[in-house]
Amino acid sequence: MAEVVVFHHALGLTDPVRRFADALRAAGHTVHTPDLYDGLTFETIEAGIAHSDELGGPMAIVERARASVESLPHEVVYIGFSLGVLAAQALAQTRTGARAAVLCYSALPLGEWGDNWPATWPDGVQLQLHIRDGDEDFEIAGRLAATVPGAELFVYPGSEHYFAEHDEQAAALLTERVLGLL
Repeated sequence: MAEVVVFHHALGLTDPVRRFADALRAAGHTVHTPDLYDGLTFETIEAGIAHSDELGGPMAIVERARASVESLPHEVVYIGFSLGVLAAQALAQTRTGARAAVLCYSALPLGEWGDNWPATWPDGVQLQLHIRDGDEDFEIAGRLAATVPGAELFVYPGSEHYFAEHDEQAAALLTERVLGLL
């Protein structure tokens, strides 16, 4: 069984993110869900991003995430949803021992986040991406998947950025695919 860290999106640690983590736990995995917003949740992405900015912006979120995993083993799978992709991808690329990264709803280009993030994907770290067809990060996810040997890119239909939270079938398929990786 895997040790997993799930990072929430801009709305905070919401019920859909908790349900996803619970499904992984029910399959026997050890799952951590750090609350990078200290219990706050938001109704809109814009409000959640504004709160992230109040905390210091994207890199402050990454540093909160880094602090949240300090006491955990290094051999973990990092899963991020949208804003949480920043944390999952950063830790998978920079924290030794990472087993895999699962990036949901978003992806970041390699080598564009300063000296602290390498321009290459670490050897032996699996990558799985889940993104909506036509999403603003769709092309980035495709390029990242093409760059990382063995990466899996799963594309979902729909019109919502947080597609798995609006489509039960997509949520079940995403969960099934992540469990297959684990």
